[in-house]
Amino acid sequence: MLSILRRIILLTIMITVAGLPAAHAQHTTPVDIAFPRADGTTTAGTVHAPAGATGRPGVVLVHGSGDGSGEHYDRVAEAFARAGIVALRYDKRTEGYTPAHRDYALLADDALAAVAALRSRPEVDPARVGLWGLSEGGWVAPLAASRSTEVAFLITIGANSIAPAAQQNWANETRFRTAGVRGSMVDVLARNGIRQLVSAGQFAQAGYDPIPVLERITQPVLAIWGDQDRLTPPGDSLRGFQLAFERAGKTNYTLRTLANAQHGGQPTTDGFDKLPGLVPGYGELMGDWVNGIPGTAVPPVADKPAAQGHSARALSPASWWETTTVQLTLLFGMILALAGYACTGMVGSWRLPDRLPARVLWCTVVLGIAGTIVQLGYILTTRATSFGPLLFGRTLPWLALQLLALGAVVALGVVLARARHTLAGVSIGARTRWTLLVCGGTGFVLWALYWGLLLP
Repeated sequence: MLSILRRIILLTIMITVAGLPAAHAQHTTPVDIAFPRADGTTTAGTVHAPAGATGRPGVVLVHGSGDGSGEHYDRVAEAFARAGIVALRYDKRTEGYTPAHRDYALLADDALAAVAALRSRPEVDPARVGLWGLSEGGWVAPLAASRSTEVAFLITIGANSIAPAAQQNWANETRFRTAGVRGSMVDVLARNGIRQLVSAGQFAQAGYDPIPVLERITQPVLAIWGDQDRLTPPGDSLRGFQLAFERAGKTNYTLRTLANAQHGGQPTTDGFDKLPGLVPGYGELMGDWVNGIPGTAVPPVADKPAAQGHSARALSPASWWETTTVQLTLLFGMILALAGYACTGMVGSWRLPDRLPARVLWCTVVLGIAGTIVQLGYILTTRATSFGPLLFGRTLPWLALQLLALGAVVALGVVLARARHTLAGVSIGARTRWTLLVCGGTGFVLWALYWGLLLP
């Protein structure tokens, strides 16, 4: 009798365990693989699968910007695997990948090669393999999905419905505005810096428009944003996705906003820092949604867009006089004029009798040019969120540059006003030096206006 009772209990336990939903899977097994890309090269990847999985849904993780390394992708892959979904993380193509050269179409081909590799695995159901894209992957993964019927679904996190240049400008503005910075340093210097990168061909895919791609996607879509995202405008992007899908008549989508989450779905205190792990509910949301397709994708669901400090703005193309060629010509012209003025001062007969205004003008222009270049480089290369003490909403270095620019304008005015007195009876060489100085000073005033030094 006892033996029969034990068998009944054991059978009951086995049936109960077998009937547990896949979302409760705890043990995962990573397996390293290699697979060919469309261009004939080979890349490596790691498959994260629930132990003993067969016929499960699968998902390919598509990277954000950079080299695609980092523990975050492993966390996401493990979250999928614990939900009973086989995840493939593959090595991102980094050869030839720079800020000045990146090809979303080529990266999309790589993602589709990874989909083909995962579909061939015994752990997965080839009819249920989809894509997950983070940040830059939010441009690449939708493009891949729009090109292939073999992609069963699409998930994005921190994706944009705007062009990369506009997104980067919004991110820069957000960093400064959050720190309390106001005025031309944000509205002019940072914005024109990005436009110059675009004009110079140093910002690849800057004008990429994701909307036509979103309108072509027929697969179920789960798009997620953190309400504290400081890299992608989460509210604007959610609205952009929803409008694109509505125009296309799409009904199988879910747009969600995660509370207290940053750009990649990690917990955060202010949107800039990253606390360990994934924000509560993120992994469960994706797992339940994938395991429940198609029912979980219809009817369409859209959360309230996250609040933003300001909306993203499109970047207007540079006019002819704003192009990098013209700006560099002006810059080098100023440098040559100022260098010519300084060098010819060694000739005694070429020196100007009224030297103080000229010296003030030369010094303020030289310091203004050098300081602006340093400040612009800092803005475009740093991700700092604190900029030191502020005065009138300006950082102290920027305020100093604005004062230098104002001093240069005053000095130029004095030099021009006293031209008749200064040039009376002087040599041709002195007149040439004066002309060089005035040309350099006038060029600087135009340059300072463009870069915001003379704007509020």
